[in-house]
Amino acid sequence: MKISRIAGVAALLAAGYAQAQEVKLNVIVEEWYVQMMDNNLRLNSAAPGGYMTNPSLDATFKENQFSHRRTEIYLNGKMTDKLTWGVMFDPNNSTTATGNNILNDAWVNYQFTKEFGVKVGQMKPLQTWEASMVGTAGFMFYQRSLGSRLVGDRRDRGVVATYGFGDPKGFSGKMNVGLFNGTSDDGSTGKNADANAQKDWVARLEMAYGSDHKFGTYYREGVTHTKDVGLVAGTATAWGAAAPAPAQILANKDKTTNLGAYYVYETSQWQASAEVITGLLGRRNPTVFAAATNVARQHLDQKYMAYTFSGVYKMGNHQITARYDYLNYNEGDDWYTATNPYITGANDYSPKYTEAIVGYNYVFNPAKFSFAKFKLNYIHRSDNFLQPRAGQTGEQGGNSLVASIMVGF
Repeated sequence: MKISRIAGVAALLAAGYAQAQEVKLNVIVEEWYVQMMDNNLRLNSAAPGGYMTNPSLDATFKENQFSHRRTEIYLNGKMTDKLTWGVMFDPNNSTTATGNNILNDAWVNYQFTKEFGVKVGQMKPLQTWEASMVGTAGFMFYQRSLGSRLVGDRRDRGVVATYGFGDPKGFSGKMNVGLFNGTSDDGSTGKNADANAQKDWVARLEMAYGSDHKFGTYYREGVTHTKDVGLVAGTATAWGAAAPAPAQILANKDKTTNLGAYYVYETSQWQASAEVITGLLGRRNPTVFAAATNVARQHLDQKYMAYTFSGVYKMGNHQITARYDYLNYNEGDDWYTATNPYITGANDYSPKYTEAIVGYNYVFNPAKFSFAKFKLNYIHRSDNFLQPRAGQTGEQGGNSLVASIMVGF
């Protein structure tokens, strides 16, 4: 009798534990085919810019090929009504000397009240609407916008406090404030240990009016993620006689900022969005290093600017899409040289880049559009700073056609 009672209690505890766990598994798989549309698909200029060398920004600067774009595996669990956790990893990524790129997200959230919660771990640090608030399954285009990929589509390690307010059927919102390591602008995209004592602080105010309108603003500020001990000013001879002194470069410490705002209108038939982001380029193209290195931008206070506008028309299984993207790594045309450093002979290598996209999506199940989707995008690029590959001649530039099939469950 006693044994049966113990077994019964154990069974009840096990059942309660299993229910508290509520582990959920989701997977997204995406395959690409890229077709260059002419013979002049170009590489980014190495100098004096080299701004578009990040793989997340030039994924379609390729000649004709099939590629496996992503295999995202999501695990989410509920320990109690207040304590939840999440993990997302992609085996398609690689582990390198600068960080473990397979693990994207790993976080724990404690919801103190219905309105207030705290989240800690590795995650995207609240920057941009499209990168941090739209999951992969919600993509309407081949990839996120240029600005979102530069500013928001990178992980970091830190903590975020969130306070929600308002009526979900009327006006509502969330105020988010966080502190992060500030390593998400280097080659490891934030997936490594911090090297110094400085931290980034971030904030995002997200609001909604009913279910049709979403809008908000966000900010981030930080400095170099290089170790303080032994920090040296970069070699700035290319800046010319007007270049600041090494002490001024060190004092600037690659200050980095973002300031952005977004608006989204969405109904069952239409979706329209607009987003604008600006800030100091800072450590994304550094001027301070652990050892003597050439500086990677043209001015200490160099600013970037990005904006995007998109529209989607939905007709059952079919979606017609269009987007315009703008990204300029030197919006204020700031440089120390006497003449424009981006003009080389007859070539203009200004770090200003645009994409105009028209596309078509076929959604296999409109009621659950995230489950399976075929996307076809024609990408028309600006013809300014992409340089020829070996043996190429002719005008700068190059357009692409990207077809993707994405399946999730």
